[in-house]
Amino acid sequence: MLDKEIFASNYEIFDKEVVKEIIGIYIQEYPDRIAKLEQLIKDKDYDQIYKNAHSLKGVTANFFDKESEEIARTIEEKGRAKDGVGMDELFAQLKISTQQLVIDLKNLSEEYS
Repeated sequence: MLDKEIFASNYEIFDKEVVKEIIGIYIQEYPDRIAKLEQLIKDKDYDQIYKNAHSLKGVTANFFDKESEEIARTIEEKGRAKDGVGMDELFAQLKISTQQLVIDLKNLSEEYS
């Protein structure tokens, strides 16, 4: 879940249009990112799981969503270790958490209009 207070304090120096653009990019790229990670987990492509989870962790961190960031970090570490145990469950948690982030971001974007 998005921490709106921290987000607002970190982005207060930015023009509203820039903030909306940053939010829009995440929302636009999200479906492809999550679908790709899901396929990589199904394929057990641990090197790419590591890289994609690392990337998702980074962009999610921009929105101060600690839950999603921590789950992505765990998937990243498991990918690096080539450890698939519990990966499906972690991905399911990540998907729920990041879907909530997308909803929060859509609502936040409206506030920046």
